[in-house]
Amino acid sequence: GLNTTKYLCSHPMSTGRGSPVSCSSMEASKSKPGPEHLIVLVHGIMASPSDWTYGEAVLKKRLGDNFFIYASSSNIYAKSFDGINVAGRRLAKEVLDVVQKMAGLKKISFIAHSLGGLFARYAISILYSQQAKETGSGASVMLTSGGSEISRTSGLGAIAGLEPTNFITLATPHLGVRGKNQLPFLQGLSILEKLAAPLAPFIVGRTGAQLFLTDGEPTKPPLLLLMTSDHEDKKFM
Repeated sequence: GLNTTKYLCSHPMSTGRGSPVSCSSMEASKSKPGPEHLIVLVHGIMASPSDWTYGEAVLKKRLGDNFFIYASSSNIYAKSFDGINVAGRRLAKEVLDVVQKMAGLKKISFIAHSLGGLFARYAISILYSQQAKETGSGASVMLTSGGSEISRTSGLGAIAGLEPTNFITLATPHLGVRGKNQLPFLQGLSILEKLAAPLAPFIVGRTGAQLFLTDGEPTKPPLLLLMTSDHEDKKFM
């Protein structure tokens, strides 16, 4: 089976402090029971895992060794301009990679800041639809983790093969930013708010169009509107 410690040392993952997981710390904890609860921290626009430095430290201190705190790094800085759907797919892949490299995980939670909340919602729709198979009132999931197959059953279904526990977003524009006083730095000036929508795609790319709800087509509504309801291939929160 996969030697988790060896793999993580050979392929270091970023922590909220922006530094890789050290081999010495992995070796020291090798004999201890591994964490059961994965908490994924998701940063916002033009940001990086280091934004979670303080938050990660507080969570680790308060929650203890049964929790693995992971600050995502797949959408750092300008990558956050590529679109909520693109960033969401990246995040989903990153979460799956973490889950598959760590044995013993049973639960998963997300804490996301600002735009990261939208990335997380899109990622969860992918992780749920790809991993969960509805069987009666719950969902049974088979996932290879640490060299062995594990089964997860929960009335809530499963996310990346794990039991969903908490989903928390902070200052996330779930309804977009179009409208009066949605962007404080524009100071409520109507002329600036009118110019913001057409200019946003040139400044923050596809993400800007999606946040201002201008990415729709005659036969397809804007992405944020699509994310308000479930679809055949995706289940949105």
